[in-house]
Amino acid sequence: MTSSVASHNSRAATDRSFLFVLGSSRHDSNTKILTQAAAEQLPAGTSQRWVDLAQLPLPDFQDGRHETDTWPAGENEEMLRQATVNATDIVIASPLYWYTLSAHTKRYLDYWSGWLTVPGSDFKERMTGRTLWGVTVMSDRDEAVADGLVTTLNHTAAYMRMRFGGVLFGNGSRPGQVRDDERAAIRAKTFFQREALPARFPYEEVSGQR
Repeated sequence: MTSSVASHNSRAATDRSFLFVLGSSRHDSNTKILTQAAAEQLPAGTSQRWVDLAQLPLPDFQDGRHETDTWPAGENEEMLRQATVNATDIVIASPLYWYTLSAHTKRYLDYWSGWLTVPGSDFKERMTGRTLWGVTVMSDRDEAVADGLVTTLNHTAAYMRMRFGGVLFGNGSRPGQVRDDERAAIRAKTFFQREALPARFPYEEVSGQR
């Protein structure tokens, strides 16, 4: 991956391509609402692609990395792989389920394991220097309960040698309730303007960015 991709935060907005991966089981979830609020602040001309995992079913991931037979990729899987490698910024929008990512979202990330070994894909090399972001809405007001979700995303980015932009938090449970979260609305206005630093093990929060 060239240095121009690794330093994409300073590039023109039209050079960035955002993939928004929605992992909620609800069609108009609170997490989707908050993600849309943040995306609306992106400069005009910024490429956006939205994928709703609930509407794009994937079978459970089968790990065949140490087997001789190859697992044939389905149409949905190949579409997701191409969308992932073609984005400079991947936004994981998942509600907090049992203190971590939703099942839809975790399955999507499980497929990254398989893409690492697809012949000729160079998946890890192509992801190097790109940026992973997170958006989550939860019923608890204590953001510390989402540390598991944050750690999962940061460590994923660190393993892939990506940048990590952090997680945008919102509060809500009933449909549309996040709209009442004024703090989340304020954060959403500048979320994608944050400096995304290279992810490291362990996760080190940038002061004032949570």
